[in-house]
Amino acid sequence: MSTSHSASSSAQAARFALASKLRELRLDAGLTARALAAKAGWHEAKTSRIEHGKKQPSEPDLAAWVQACGVPGQLAELIAELRAVDSAWLDWRRAEKAGLTRLNVAVRELYERTTLYRSYCQDVIPGLLQTTGYTTATLEAIRSTRRVAVDDVADAVAERMARQHILYEGNHRFVFILEAAALKYRRGGQEVMIGQLGHLLEAMSLPSVSLGVIPPDVERAGRWPVESFYVFDNAQANVELVSGFLTITQPREIAMYVEAFMRLHEIAVFGRSARVLIKAAMDALE
Repeated sequence: MSTSHSASSSAQAARFALASKLRELRLDAGLTARALAAKAGWHEAKTSRIEHGKKQPSEPDLAAWVQACGVPGQLAELIAELRAVDSAWLDWRRAEKAGLTRLNVAVRELYERTTLYRSYCQDVIPGLLQTTGYTTATLEAIRSTRRVAVDDVADAVAERMARQHILYEGNHRFVFILEAAALKYRRGGQEVMIGQLGHLLEAMSLPSVSLGVIPPDVERAGRWPVESFYVFDNAQANVELVSGFLTITQPREIAMYVEAFMRLHEIAVFGRSARVLIKAAMDALE
């Protein structure tokens, strides 16, 4: 991935962090850049370009690097970091150039294979729990705001609705945490919102679903609202930002999102208490 492919500071930071780690391994091994290049079988300039983040190493490059430094046990973690850099950032303009459906189809297999799905949403109902009307209003707003040229909202909505079969089938577990504000932000008008909130009440009865709401007056104790994020098993976390889509595959960073999720889970209410909050939001609309 070249620098031009990403405007994300997170992706750039990940790229330079990998380069820095490789340089530290070389220095710890007491090797000059020339000596490492000789051991790895490439030109000294390649070592320099990798260490300065100007060239992204391949997985074979990493294997040669750790072998030259005498630390083959580091290879698995380095490969995980490399793959995290490769897939870290996708800006919306590039992702949605051909419309909204393509990206939704691209993540279908990820949802299908996930057994434990954890979702935290600050201002929107998560996609797996959305009604057709709510999804349509959301995607139409996205298409307008992000100036997506292709009008394939209907196809994208159909794809998202089809994805929801995993709520009813297979060995999947879902834990959703919503900020109370997500129940009140209107998308699609009064009738759509009432239908959406009613759908949440129905979804709560599914054996596979655990739905928690963080009350607006809860003592946060440092558990402040953060960006909406989704964790797929312990294999991947996705974060939707204003400018693009961040995919995290580095185990250490995934663990940070899991920890953040658990801290938010601690202040959420479930069952009857969550229903009270949802019904109050419905009453306010009616």
